[in-house]
Amino acid sequence: MVMPWRLILPKIGKNNALTDVAGLIVGNYTDIDAVCGVTVAICPKGAVAGVDVRGAAPATREIELLEPLNLVEKIHAVVLSGGSVYGLAASDGVVRWLSGHGFGFPLDQDHVAPIVPAAALYDLGRSTQEFVPPISAAWGFSACDAAKEGPIEIGCVGAGTGARSGSIKGGLGTASIVIDSKTTLAALVAVNSFGEVVNPKTGRLWEIDSELGEEFGHQGKRAITLPPFEEASPAKNTTIGIVATDAILTKPQAQKIAQMAHDGLARAIRPAHTMFDGDTIFCLSTGKKELPESSGFFEVPGAQAINELGHAAADCMSRAIIRGILSAGTLAGIQAFCDLENRVHL
Repeated sequence: MVMPWRLILPKIGKNNALTDVAGLIVGNYTDIDAVCGVTVAICPKGAVAGVDVRGAAPATREIELLEPLNLVEKIHAVVLSGGSVYGLAASDGVVRWLSGHGFGFPLDQDHVAPIVPAAALYDLGRSTQEFVPPISAAWGFSACDAAKEGPIEIGCVGAGTGARSGSIKGGLGTASIVIDSKTTLAALVAVNSFGEVVNPKTGRLWEIDSELGEEFGHQGKRAITLPPFEEASPAKNTTIGIVATDAILTKPQAQKIAQMAHDGLARAIRPAHTMFDGDTIFCLSTGKKELPESSGFFEVPGAQAINELGHAAADCMSRAIIRGILSAGTLAGIQAFCDLENRVHL
């Protein structure tokens, strides 16, 4: 049987960003001196969510409640932060901000409990000022104040500020797809990987063929010479991200799409999911559009649509990773792709 996605010519959303999914706003807080930051995706009306953790060294918060068997059906924000375990403190500010705006799980007529899962990446020691950045609840609060619809700044901002990808500078990236069913799917990712996004044999991006239109620009066409790889100490990496859709999903379906999105991460970063990474991907559903139903007595309802969305999530994740790398600038002594010399082919 021919799968639907093989017949689809997907197109980029309006902003090529996570905010192309109706019902989401995104904000960053960046401290260049501390070489660290926070990114928050807010779902003011709540979103069904799932998560999949593949790396062996995660730093996370409120992950267990996303299990399909557990009570809470919707969350109100996801936090991606630098600062490793210290960075999880930024989530406290996000909870306070959401509570002040009345967004959360209702407790009584006057109080709510915002549900805010989070993941942090390791960027400690990348500032010359302090080993541990002064990340706090205030950073999370400020990221919420900056949250908006529309284009998202990428590169050395938010959770991507101190990120490193293999031997070059990492960063924050985003991408979106509108598929044939008129459903939108998008990804947002902070790339801080042990593996490389560039094929060291060719100097070109592993997933260069995933480009839609001219989104990778001139930089994406280059072959570069990678700088020497610095051996990482244990657990000094992690790529963390979000995929989101306006389709109506259940918690198990959201978890499945988060799992499939990891395929895009593993195609764009090699190796991925190592003992030194804490790779974590969340999936959010803002519930605006019904999934197309599969036909046939033995068909699982919506299964084909989930296949299509999962495939799109993987492609979006690859593209978002590449855009984060190409948009980053040299920082904290870590050379960026854009500043590396063109490769000389002999």
